[in-house]
Amino acid sequence: MPGENLLDQPEILLPAEPEVLEALSRAGRHELDTVAAAHPTSSLAWAALADAAYANGRILESYAYARVGYHRGLDALRKAGWRGQGLIPWRHQPNRGVLRALYALRRAAAEIGETDEVTRLTTFLNDSDPSAIARIESEHTATQLIPVIGRENTATPEH
Repeated sequence: MPGENLLDQPEILLPAEPEVLEALSRAGRHELDTVAAAHPTSSLAWAALADAAYANGRILESYAYARVGYHRGLDALRKAGWRGQGLIPWRHQPNRGVLRALYALRRAAAEIGETDEVTRLTTFLNDSDPSAIARIESEHTATQLIPVIGRENTATPEH
């Protein structure tokens, strides 16, 4: 069954990136490239760039940004002890950058008709955390690409 840890491998828990979260919380959509340039190993920064490009209809740019985030994510996972399989839980906030990059790459691949890649990335996401796709789709809409982590939304509705 996808997502089950049948080999009894430990979950992968990536280290936190507080400086990236802070930079993203301050950046507007047009400043995300600056965040990625300052933090080029961060999958989260590349996923944010991919989301912004996608929201603006720039599918190939989204694909390219997501591809970089995917590869940076693989590097981070391997550094954390991942050996090509095992759970990468969404509930652990630092894992979300990798999972979002995988999702963004899957989404862009679907847009350009790269069906084998879509299938492979769907399996990868489901094996990493069966809830990841649904969580990303519900928490990261086009209007809220970069949620503020650790802060409550204190905005009041306009009257």
